[in-house]
Amino acid sequence: MEAGEERERVLKKRQVLLFFVLLGIAQAGSTLRRYSVEEEAENGFLVANLLKDLGLEVEELAARGPRVISKGKKLNLEFNRQTGDLLLLEKLDREELCGPAEPCVVPFQVLLGNPLQIFQAELQVRDINDHSPIFLDKEIILKISEMTASGTTFLIERAQDLDVGSNGLQTYTISPNFYFHLKLQDSPDGTVLPQLVLDKVLDREEQSEIRLILTAIDGGSPPRSGTALVLVEVLDINDNAPTFSKFRYEVQVPENSPVGFQVATVFARDLDIGDNGQIAYALSQASEDIRKTFRMNATTGEILLAKTLDFESIQTYTVYVQATDGGGLSGSSVVIVQVMDLNDNPPELTMSTVTNHIPENSPETVIAVFSVADPDSGDNGKVVCSIPEDLPFILKPSLENFYTLMTNAALDRETKSQYNITITITDLGTPRLTTQHTITVEVSDVNDNAPAFTQSSYTLFVQENNRPALHIGTISATDSDSGSNAHITYSLLPTHDPQLDLSSLITINADNGQLFALRALDYEALQSFEFRVGATDQGSPALSSQALVRVLVLDANDNAPFVLYPLQNASAPYTELLPRAAEPGYLVTKVVAVDRDSGQNAWLSFQLLKATEPGLFSVWAHNGEVRTSRLLSERDAPKHRLLLLVKDNGDPPRSASVILHVLLVDGFSQPYLPLPEVARDSVQDNEDLLTLYLVIALASVSSVFLLSVLLFVGVRLCRRARAASLRGCSVPEGHFPAQLVDLSGAGTLSQSYQYEVHLAGDSGTGEFKFLNPVIPNLFMEDCEREVKENPHCRSSFVVS
Repeated sequence: MEAGEERERVLKKRQVLLFFVLLGIAQAGSTLRRYSVEEEAENGFLVANLLKDLGLEVEELAARGPRVISKGKKLNLEFNRQTGDLLLLEKLDREELCGPAEPCVVPFQVLLGNPLQIFQAELQVRDINDHSPIFLDKEIILKISEMTASGTTFLIERAQDLDVGSNGLQTYTISPNFYFHLKLQDSPDGTVLPQLVLDKVLDREEQSEIRLILTAIDGGSPPRSGTALVLVEVLDINDNAPTFSKFRYEVQVPENSPVGFQVATVFARDLDIGDNGQIAYALSQASEDIRKTFRMNATTGEILLAKTLDFESIQTYTVYVQATDGGGLSGSSVVIVQVMDLNDNPPELTMSTVTNHIPENSPETVIAVFSVADPDSGDNGKVVCSIPEDLPFILKPSLENFYTLMTNAALDRETKSQYNITITITDLGTPRLTTQHTITVEVSDVNDNAPAFTQSSYTLFVQENNRPALHIGTISATDSDSGSNAHITYSLLPTHDPQLDLSSLITINADNGQLFALRALDYEALQSFEFRVGATDQGSPALSSQALVRVLVLDANDNAPFVLYPLQNASAPYTELLPRAAEPGYLVTKVVAVDRDSGQNAWLSFQLLKATEPGLFSVWAHNGEVRTSRLLSERDAPKHRLLLLVKDNGDPPRSASVILHVLLVDGFSQPYLPLPEVARDSVQDNEDLLTLYLVIALASVSSVFLLSVLLFVGVRLCRRARAASLRGCSVPEGHFPAQLVDLSGAGTLSQSYQYEVHLAGDSGTGEFKFLNPVIPNLFMEDCEREVKENPHCRSSFVVS
């Protein structure tokens, strides 16, 4: 039995040594810092200051964004970014963290960002004497035969102490008596087992029951203790103790075995017969965890599962079994239960830091830092981490199964504004288990797109005489950015035309691009104008674009025709002379009119509304020429009054009236016209007198006209002489062409007209040549320019 215990102690030591070797391999390649703290330390307890160990100054500590990460066994630690102090946030229970393991070392990491750095550290939780030894059975019953020889030892149920080291269970004492003394024996797992040694042979007839107080004492300061009652029942003679077929049983049980699964079956035999040979099996030296996990069939020796096993929690169980016969003798054996690992745990992902919003156009941006682990062992605990290949992201492995998820290229929000990144972690067990974690990344906008107009140029049409603040059109621009980067403000850009006061004509709604005319537009003053409009977003820096806007003013029929000839004024009406010998179609005069409108609004037509003699005269509708329709007779009245209507082609049409006075004469040299032989009366005499006055007036006007022409020629000659450095103004002698004046070609006239008047010297009655084109329009323009330049040379013109 002692040889078996020695082998067990050697095995335990080898397991501990293997554990520390594996731990050293796992920590290879990284520098570990170990800090220490006692359990049950108060909240806010200063563990250490990490500034020196991290190699940082206080100023750059906060910028690096340190975070404390603990895997598996969680440590509630706080890192002060201002001072670098590592503080406790809650009390630590060493027994809860590490159980019986000693030393109790919990690893943690300090994660630094910008750049990414992982600092490995360990926190050792020192034990304090906060638990007293306890006996799971408050009453221990020993049945000892009275024939038991002195020196016989009896194993007693040990006490349990959750503390470790010097604070753990150290020794036992027993109350003073005459029959027993206490012997302490080291067990293979390093604990102390109490044994009672019989000093004196028992005599049932003298004393059938002995009560002893067993005290367990730990090594704390001050020490703690626990007691149990040892009840010794003296039995009759039983000289054979049960003996197990094996001193050590080793079994392997899959961790997914159901409750009630038969773990092992032990067997012991007793050479005695009767009650002394009846064996009862029971668990011995069993901890609370053993009793919850296994149960013993006292009759058959079967060990059954009381709950499911978990390889990740406990890999090996040591179960002590005791066989006791009816006489109170017992034997013991040990069952080593190895838990077989199955791939029953999917990989675990622990997210340390994650960023769900990243700006576009930022390559190699860290999205997340996470670690992966699998509590299974062997291939079951090896994991492979991956993300979809069609995403612009990559995974970079780091120390201690840490991974960094970062962008592989610059992102474009306008192409895709959101990514769902699925991180897939798969172990290498059979069957393979997989864990997925999805991170949603929103790509925030950067102002990298200028507003774009829907058209490069806009043409707007506005009817003249519009009402003020009229909406004449809308320009529109779009921005593929978002938020304020896509909020567009419209504005009018300064024009390079100094004569165009754009601010008085047009305004724009800065929010929606609607254009409004500030005042009524006049086609006759401004037919079209153009300007540029800017669209600017509200990004930083702001981006803008321009578009050309051309506004065309549409003509409205808002101007009536204006008669240039004959002048319609309040003075005495002008009289046209018509020789009686005129042939049909003779041109009496030409009505000249213009219209400031354009297009069909300026197309003029002429109409004779009323005449003294309706059938004598006609007017050409398109050019305003008044002609005779027939030969004149002696019966025709000597004076005629014609009412003409000049009308444009607008909608609605506008018109002007013209009154013409026509005087019939036999010849231009006669001051009056002979009247037909009719009875004369006083009214006729008055008319003859009026005719005489008209002839006299005509002669006077002609004289003034000739004088004006001469004066005009003199002015022209003065201008030429001044150009030749000659002084004075002389009027040349000789024949002067009878050129009078030209009328500018406007309205319905297709060309300019000038008129010359000749009096035939060889004609007795005189002949009047009327309306003959003589010189081009440039003559009149030169005349007007000369008058403006030389105010001393002026002339008056009479148009006939």
